[in-house]
Amino acid sequence: MENFDQLTEEEINRIIEMAWEDRTPFDAIQAQFGIAEAEVIKLMRRNMKLSSFKMWRERVQGRKTKHAQKSPEDLDRFRSRMQKGIALNKISKR
Repeated sequence: MENFDQLTEEEINRIIEMAWEDRTPFDAIQAQFGIAEAEVIKLMRRNMKLSSFKMWRERVQGRKTKHAQKSPEDLDRFRSRMQKGIALNKISKR
């Protein structure tokens, strides 16, 4: 999905939020939005300040929890228990 123009602003914001989360693997983003890791990186580079992007890349590079195959076996959820509830990619009503 090289064309990010098809995504809404809310979807882009959610993808960026998921990419920043330590426990959300790139596989979860691909399952929900159909965007592979390389495309997430392009989207992050395009929508973030350079300094923020560099900080994110440094944090993510080599992180085991961002790749499902490298994650601990007991990690079977996409999000932290502390994260707000999300249903069908929409923030639940407060």
